[in-house]
Amino acid sequence: MAVSPLAALHRKLFDETDGVKFSKLKDRLLKKHAGDDRLAVLDILIAYAREGQLLHWRAFLMSDIVHLVEGSQHAAFFAWALGQPELAYRAVDGLLKSTGVEAYAPLVALAASGATRLDVRARAIKSLAVFSRQPFDQGLPSDPGHWKAEQLRLSAVLAWQADGYPDGAGYKAPATHETLTHPLSRLEMAAAFLERNLALRRQREQDLAQPSNWLTVASAEDMAGIDAQWVLPEIYRRFLEWYSPLRVHVGGKRFPRGLHLYGAAELVKAQHGYSVHAVSLHTIAAWPPKQVVIADAGGDPYCVHLEERSIDGDLPVYRAEHGTGGWRFELHTDDFIGFLHEIALAA
Repeated sequence: MAVSPLAALHRKLFDETDGVKFSKLKDRLLKKHAGDDRLAVLDILIAYAREGQLLHWRAFLMSDIVHLVEGSQHAAFFAWALGQPELAYRAVDGLLKSTGVEAYAPLVALAASGATRLDVRARAIKSLAVFSRQPFDQGLPSDPGHWKAEQLRLSAVLAWQADGYPDGAGYKAPATHETLTHPLSRLEMAAAFLERNLALRRQREQDLAQPSNWLTVASAEDMAGIDAQWVLPEIYRRFLEWYSPLRVHVGGKRFPRGLHLYGAAELVKAQHGYSVHAVSLHTIAAWPPKQVVIADAGGDPYCVHLEERSIDGDLPVYRAEHGTGGWRFELHTDDFIGFLHEIALAA
């Protein structure tokens, strides 16, 4: 009797002892069968998470399992997985997805348990915050695996439980300038182009407790701090005031080391290590005094010169490599607007 392709893959997964080969088999299982045989694929993955021989893959499979789950049919598996140290981190989201508010009590208990690993406790609090729209994660790293013990807002979580688990108000999206939707000038159109591409990234992944990849209206306080430090070229100052980057990071072929575009809140401090000593705060003599770092890619600075302007009021952007024994600046783009277009294409 012929064995079905799905059954054959099932057998190969459980027999495979090489992690790389297992990964390829798992990807083939998802690609070929998850669409038409979702429940059968789930059963295979869950069985492996329970008793598969490659222990590290038992944990890695949890993300795929959570992604495929619909409804409460597999709630018992996630309840069991919460008690397995290697599976518990991802089981948190699986239980919430499967049972909704019924997961609150066991997850609060998990967060309060001193016998549970810190990252699992943090994951429980983070996921509860996202699901209930409560601010338990406000100002904390988006990845709860980076939280410290003192950052667990357990008292707030327990108070929320005592109050009957009310829904919170959630987080408001950062304020943006109206010209992003009705651009007229060259700068406005370049910012709007960058914003459209950043918005696509935000659709894929966004945590409003720590919003990233936004162009936001800068605070008056941040702009005052900048004005006290420099007289910036008008086009760049206007960009910061109206479209201040908030945790804007891009990568890809143009910036293989990743590029971080500075916002108004970080521009002054971002000069540390370039023009200013990070500890003593003394001016570094080797740094050209008129160069202001506006972005970096793996430590390589991208700068504008305070006294350079083009005919249309734009300004060139320069780049230098760090760690070469001296700063050698090369022209990167002829104008700042061109630099924004380059970043937009990498977003």
